[in-house]
Amino acid sequence: MPITVEAVYENGVLKPAQPLPFQEHEKVRVTVQPAVSRVRRSAGLIGWTGSQEDADFVALSPELDSQDDA
Repeated sequence: MPITVEAVYENGVLKPAQPLPFQEHEKVRVTVQPAVSRVRRSAGLIGWTGSQEDADFVALSPELDSQDDA
């Protein structure tokens, strides 16, 4: 069963943010990708001419979330 966890890379070691549900010495397969914000993922997709403050509001405001509540 795959799980996704947050981790920090520190001194050459990945440190999970919480305990993992594995036994000591259990072999696992790890896929690593940097955590990227929605703003960074979408940067440059539109020719934005507004302010950074307005762009942050549009990108991060929960009231403008594209997910339907219905």
